[in-house]
Amino acid sequence: MTEPAAGFSRASTDDNKTKMIARLKEAREYVGVSQDKVAVYLDIPRSAVSEIESDKRNISAVELQKLAKLYQRPVSWFTDDIVEGVPEDVEFLARTASELSDNDRSELQKFAEFLKSKSQAADGV
Repeated sequence: MTEPAAGFSRASTDDNKTKMIARLKEAREYVGVSQDKVAVYLDIPRSAVSEIESDKRNISAVELQKLAKLYQRPVSWFTDDIVEGVPEDVEFLARTASELSDNDRSELQKFAEFLKSKSQAADGV
């Protein structure tokens, strides 16, 4: 068995892989795609998809890129550390906003500021 790269412990490497696998399954379920459809999309057996989601089979970089496209998420969403405490709907808004034009993001920001000030006024702040 090979040792992890310098600066990485086996525990942190295993934890990151566990998070990635959980996110793969979560993303598939979120977009409502069956393992069968994923298998057809990747041109692999359905059992291979199940094995990926249960950490019995490694996923290739090409497969991860294809799944990111299918699940409408950046690859980094699967590979970066998970930000704890951020609600899923806020993550969705951030992903969606990142795909908007600069002008549309500016309008969205103004609307968010409006909603925040409206909420604060209603709370008497």
